[in-house]
Amino acid sequence: VQLQASGGGLVQAGGSLRLSCAASGRTFSSYDMGWFRQAPGKEREFVASISWSGASIYYADSVKGRFTISRGNAKNTVYLQMNSLKPEDTAVYYCAADRMRPPTAATMVDYWGQGTLVTVSS
Repeated sequence: VQLQASGGGLVQAGGSLRLSCAASGRTFSSYDMGWFRQAPGKEREFVASISWSGASIYYADSVKGRFTISRGNAKNTVYLQMNSLKPEDTAVYYCAADRMRPPTAATMVDYWGQGTLVTVSS
């Protein structure tokens, strides 16, 4: 599966952005999906993930209550709605796919998309 992320940009603190990740391939609906991020000088970290059915969703504590992950299997797309953004959310955001379970660690990911940069100004 190939993943294409989009929707990043520059936003002021307190603002919102929605990231999208479009997947190619007819088996998208069978993949568990996730979002990770990597800030300059830091390791890639888990943000959110969702099972293939949408029934199981996980969030990092740092984004819980502010970010929402969802998926549209008919459109082969997974979304990350980010509200109440903070400067510490600034990072390159990556979408990810896993064949076995919703990924909550980078080592679990089978496929990575290219990143999209999110910059939150104070």
